[in-house]
Amino acid sequence: MPRIFIHTVNCLPASCIAVMAMLSGNQTQARQLLPGEIVVISNPSPAETWAAGSASSLTINGGVTLSISASGASSVVLNGVSTTGSSGPSAVQITNSTAEINASTILGNRTGLNVARVSGTTSGSVVNANDSVISGVNGGAAVSSYSTLNLSNTQVFGTGASSFGVVLAGGNVNASANSVIAGEQNGVVFRADPTDTQSNTLTLNKSHVQSTNGAAILVDVPSVSGSTVQIDVKDGSTIVGGNGVILDVRGGAITTMNVERSALSGDIISDSVSNTSVVLGYQAVLNGRMENVANVSINDSGRWNVTGASDVGALQLNGGTVSLQSGLGFYQLNIASLSGSEGTFALKTDFTTGQTDSVNIVGNASGNHNLQVASSGVDAPSGQPITLVRTGGGDAQFRLSNGSVDLGAFRYQLASSGNEWFLDPTTRTISPGARSVLALFNTAIPVWYGDMAPVHTRLGELRSSENNAGAWGRVYGKKYNVADGSGVGYQQTQRGFSLGWDIPLPSFADGQWLIGIMAGHSDSDLDLDYGTSGEIESNYLGAYATWVDRASGYYFDGLVKYNHYRNEAKVSLSDGTRAEGSNNTSGIGWESEFGRHIMLTEKSFIEPFARLSAVVIQGDDFRLDNGMDAKGDAARSLLGSVGMKVGRTFNVEKNVSIQPYLKGSLEHEFAENNEVKVNDNVFNNNLSGSRVAWGTGLAVSVSKSLQGHAEFDYIKGRNFEQPYGFSLGLRYLW
Repeated sequence: MPRIFIHTVNCLPASCIAVMAMLSGNQTQARQLLPGEIVVISNPSPAETWAAGSASSLTINGGVTLSISASGASSVVLNGVSTTGSSGPSAVQITNSTAEINASTILGNRTGLNVARVSGTTSGSVVNANDSVISGVNGGAAVSSYSTLNLSNTQVFGTGASSFGVVLAGGNVNASANSVIAGEQNGVVFRADPTDTQSNTLTLNKSHVQSTNGAAILVDVPSVSGSTVQIDVKDGSTIVGGNGVILDVRGGAITTMNVERSALSGDIISDSVSNTSVVLGYQAVLNGRMENVANVSINDSGRWNVTGASDVGALQLNGGTVSLQSGLGFYQLNIASLSGSEGTFALKTDFTTGQTDSVNIVGNASGNHNLQVASSGVDAPSGQPITLVRTGGGDAQFRLSNGSVDLGAFRYQLASSGNEWFLDPTTRTISPGARSVLALFNTAIPVWYGDMAPVHTRLGELRSSENNAGAWGRVYGKKYNVADGSGVGYQQTQRGFSLGWDIPLPSFADGQWLIGIMAGHSDSDLDLDYGTSGEIESNYLGAYATWVDRASGYYFDGLVKYNHYRNEAKVSLSDGTRAEGSNNTSGIGWESEFGRHIMLTEKSFIEPFARLSAVVIQGDDFRLDNGMDAKGDAARSLLGSVGMKVGRTFNVEKNVSIQPYLKGSLEHEFAENNEVKVNDNVFNNNLSGSRVAWGTGLAVSVSKSLQGHAEFDYIKGRNFEQPYGFSLGLRYLW
């Protein structure tokens, strides 16, 4: 294939004359550019070895070549070129020169690319590689002191069993735009330049370093060399070590790794004579352990998730987080000194065994810092303080992130003594998880009585009207406030509906009987503060009967009702997590009321009554998904009431009337000590005591067949308040 050479020899740019020549396809396979020569060639064939020296310039567009070298302030541009490998040290050798490698594939039998300098010079070389692949058996690229390799969307890797991706000896590598540096043994290796003290830098910007067997980045620069190493990891870059180590520092090297907006997984290991510093900045995450790291700074939203036993020298926390919650075991983090402010240590604990993560600061500690302890549904060892932090001195102060920690049935506060901070068993209060379980075991009884309200108003209607067959429906709502003195305090909001049907029976003696059936549904929401809530779904079925002696006004009501409950709890824990649980229970109860409907005038009446109610709610197990277990005995209620109702009927026209009324009663709950065990801790729910109830209502007859009803009531007593209750309903007669 013909080739085009453009030669410019020893001329100034303004006076260069282009000469074009057509050469045959069997030209020599070795090409040495003359000093100052400019050569541009497209698709060379056959493959040749090219050498540019003494300020010459070589541009190759496409095709296949053997090795390429440049020296003496020369320049090389490769566009879409493939090298077939060479027996020399590297496929592309750039010495005290520059190179642009674009969309090319560089393959070396030893090293793919060498960015070098002549010993004793301080100019080095600069190579820009874009959208290319560079590889070699020993390693992908080598960069000397004063030299720079810039990678953009380029892969650099070694293929041999002990290969590296890039080796630096006082040079600089900048990798960006999804570049990859990989080697079988190490991804990046830092070595000392025996003839110079120039420092090494590696900058990863949205790029990746990886090794198959050893550490991803190996630093082996003896401190006597006077060189330092700086590694900057930015904008979503990643590092993966084949042996789990992302940075291995040896030989007394001085190394700093800065991480921003990137998440790294792997260990950082330093030998005892090296000086390694790690800075986790904005949105930086390290998942791994650190060994012999001299200085660690964690700032802003930086986070170190410790996955194994670690020891560091000086730790500075400025709003950053050190979390020991990620590891499978329990670790002690050893720190030589602590400084900064508003840092957070996140710890985990197994409260069945008393094992815990801890922070041991050997020397001085300063600043105000937070302790975030993972909550648990399992109780702490009985009566034993749990030490979280020890210091060797200083004015540091520690506090729990949310002021407390939930451990099983109890919530604990932090206390200190001397240079130790620990969870104090004397400060315990009932935890939100236990509160939710206790409330769910307790609240079924108010739900049972709340579901009774529609039946009370229905039976009241029967005493004020003829006993005709009919169907009825009610909607209702109630609010309950239960005080802490009952065992656990909560607020409950109930809403539901009931449907019923009743018919009269033949009269017996001087009275009249009516029987009916009813069914309904209600939902209740529990609010237990601290972001903890519960839900109770109630479905019920019942039968009732009433007897009225129209002559004397005496009456008797009786009811039996069965409820099935679906209980759910959602608990907000002290560490910001949530726990959930659910169970199913059932309850059955009866109620009887005896009273007298007395007509004071033709339109006014008074109705004294006495009522006795009893209910038993099935005991059951309840488990939250954080490990908390609870078992409740059967919950019982025996409620007695005496009271009076007064009202007057106003006839508007035929078959149309309204009847306002007032009612009041004194109630007393006789049942005490409904026992619940939470993690074998015994608690008693107790709603016993006296209450006062009053209410008002309005019955409206709009036709002979259709009646409406509305009622509002209020209850106040020991440990119990119903700030409002209402029911609205219709009745249709036939």
